Amino acid sequence: MEEVRKLALLIDSDNVSYKYLNGIFDELSQYGTVTYRRIYGDFTSQANARWSGKLLEKSIIPIQQFSNTSGKNATDSALIIDAMDLLYNSNVDGFCIVSSDSDFTRLASRLRESGKIVIGMGEKKTPDSFRAACTVFTELENLLASESTASAANKEAIVEDIISIITKNDNNGRQTGPGEIGSRLQSKYPDFDIRTFGYSQLSKFLEDIPEITVNKNKNVITVSLSAAESAEDEVIRDIREIVRSRGKKGIVLATLGQEIRKRHQNFNVRLYGYSQLYKFIDSIPGLTITGSGTQRKVTCG
Repeated sequence: MEEVRKLALLIDSDNVSYKYLNGIFDELSQYGTVTYRRIYGDFTSQANARWSGKLLEKSIIPIQQFSNTSGKNATDSALIIDAMDLLYNSNVDGFCIVSSDSDFTRLASRLRESGKIVIGMGEKKTPDSFRAACTVFTELENLLASESTASAANKEAIVEDIISIITKNDNNGRQTGPGEIGSRLQSKYPDFDIRTFGYSQLSKFLEDIPEITVNKNKNVITVSLSAAESAEDEVIRDIREIVRSRGKKGIVLATLGQEIRKRHQNFNVRLYGYSQLYKFIDSIPGLTITGSGTQRKVTCG
């Protein structure tokens, strides 16, 4: 039987609301058992008054830090000292640091360097430095019952990464499964959480991406690009036609890009495994690129 991971939960009450507490424990249940449960702050203050009623319910030990003597830095220092004590003097397998503060960035990095899993949790305002230092990061707003919506720009970047993963696997003759996509995205974005986009499962998210087809064969699920091969043939045919129509003088690469998008509004070179247009054009037999930078021109030859 696989051994259950032991976790230490350390909460910075100065930067986290009590309303997330149930969600925090539900989320941690998928990672292991919460063995150590501690929260740090001034519990005599009005701001932390509502935490007091929740601590007994979850058997969380409050570590009192009086704000009228040392201030916020005392809370941070106490949490960091306890984390290092637990690292060296206990048998915990991982840490969950709940805070929206970047002050714990170095602590998270240090714990990871020691081979421990570091689960970060914080609100949307949490700086990128702390997010990146964690093994995995979860936005606390996603743990509430209400659905949250991610920015269109962030979703677009995720979709482009998914397309790139599938394309590279296709070029290497490999199939792509949702598990690999989830793992690769989690590795690149520690704060990646499908709930950010309003989904409970990655497979449902993938099914709603127009450029992607989810294939189900009994218990095996694979993901492929939607009609990518036929679309590529059509795009290449049109590119050759545009370049030939310009005769021996050829066409400026930037202008060619504009002409392609007039005919194919959803054109994206990432669909074909390339990060830049000139690399895609250079791969097409019969076309030649000359010049550099904004002066690149494409001719038949």
